[in-house]
Amino acid sequence: MRDGRSKKLKLTLAVVSFVSASFLACGAQATTRHATHRGVHSTSARHHHSSGHVIQCVAYAKSASDVVLRGNARDWWHNAAGVYERGLEPKSGSVLNFRATRRMPMGHVAVVRNVVDSRTIVIDQSHWAQAGISHNVSVIDVSPNNDWSAVRVALGSNSSNYGSIYPTYGFIYPRSAGASKAAPASLKQEVMTAWANKIPATQLAQAPATAQPVTDSK
Repeated sequence: MRDGRSKKLKLTLAVVSFVSASFLACGAQATTRHATHRGVHSTSARHHHSSGHVIQCVAYAKSASDVVLRGNARDWWHNAAGVYERGLEPKSGSVLNFRATRRMPMGHVAVVRNVVDSRTIVIDQSHWAQAGISHNVSVIDVSPNNDWSAVRVALGSNSSNYGSIYPTYGFIYPRSAGASKAAPASLKQEVMTAWANKIPATQLAQAPATAQPVTDSK
């Protein structure tokens, strides 16, 4: 009789131990999953927070020039039709409009600050190669006909090293279509008002994640 009670007691203790162990294991797994989730969420938050500090090239171009357009950078050339003069000659204050490519599907825009010669200009831009705002960046024309349809952008502050070749549309000038002089200040407000009355459009541009260095061989 005593042996029967002893066996029953041992069985009861074994069941209690098993249940306790299972409960602790589940708690540990839940804690691990929660910690992992928090870690992923924290990493994601840091990523979005850091990327939020990089101003898009379209936003920068509008703030740093008198050219005010909406839409993705790849659409600026077409959106400028009938609003701003466009051409293939670089001029200070104009906006250089890059075409969309596989590596840069949203296109790119940059503000021309200085024309050095027929093949070299200096630009200010943002969000190129995932960087922030860059000033005094050298750009060279490598098109066969010197029409600025193909350019290379200097890598960092080294003007003797240039990246890959990128196709462009040309330059958008800060003057109304058909005008011969710079657009008056009122034009900028008129354009902003006209665009504000349209359906809002997402303004994006995507710079190449990396720029392949190529030594200039002028």
